[in-house]
Amino acid sequence: MLGATLLFAVMALGVKHASLEFSAPQIVMVRGLVGVLLLGLLARMQGVSLRSRLPGMHATRCTVGVISLLLWYLAIGGLPLATAMTLNYTSSVWLACFLMGGAILMGGQRVDPRLVAAVLAGFAGVALVLQPTFSKEQLPWGLAGLGSGVIAALAYLQVTALGRAGEPELRVVFWFSVACALAGGLAGWVFPAPLPQASWQGVAWLIGSALCGSLAQVCMTAAYARGRVLVNASLHYTGIVFATLLGWWQFGEQPGAVALAGMALIVVAGLAATRLRAKVAADVKESE
Repeated sequence: MLGATLLFAVMALGVKHASLEFSAPQIVMVRGLVGVLLLGLLARMQGVSLRSRLPGMHATRCTVGVISLLLWYLAIGGLPLATAMTLNYTSSVWLACFLMGGAILMGGQRVDPRLVAAVLAGFAGVALVLQPTFSKEQLPWGLAGLGSGVIAALAYLQVTALGRAGEPELRVVFWFSVACALAGGLAGWVFPAPLPQASWQGVAWLIGSALCGSLAQVCMTAAYARGRVLVNASLHYTGIVFATLLGWWQFGEQPGAVALAGMALIVVAGLAATRLRAKVAADVKESE
């Protein structure tokens, strides 16, 4: 998990550099192409079949995943690195929000007040993180980052459903990479951007970010497949620390006290929400 978070932070750094010369759909497309090659090779080496009996579930997961990734890349290009990373990591808070909504809609289930407190704390953290963004007139990028977190939560639910249906992690990530390549190419065709006069540094950042993103995905799926959920959730938030350090090193970005307080609130809320979700899942399993 630590390897995954570090690689995701380096990927975000590469995306920020590459976005100076390439559009977000182009970066998504290259991410997908590199992922297809890498994961196809890994699947062949491990003898994992890429054929699935659940194309509809994969299509749903890929749709929400690609939208989340595209929004995240847009946010990375327009926001400080740590801010964009933090907004994407609000997915745990949104998952808790969905859990609360499901409990209310089903009726007869009491919503844990601690879960309500975690969600409210997470939203307060988002407000603090975005507060400096409003003053810089970067609201569209802030909303893109927040949207990526919401949709990432939906993607997580789809990945969980695919895992319960018996789909191997490599197969799930492979088809997601295929979707990234196709969607990025289609978006680039529908909304054409001028071909960049790319420097070799820009191309290196582009390919490097795609490689880091694909490797991070493999590391993360392996961590969740073999490790403990709460430990993984705790280590997951080290990505914000890595992104903060990389943003300071490369761009001189230094989050203010308000933004840092917001990041801390989001981390605490996300960890609390994950722990409470795990407890609810355990209780449901025992009742069955």
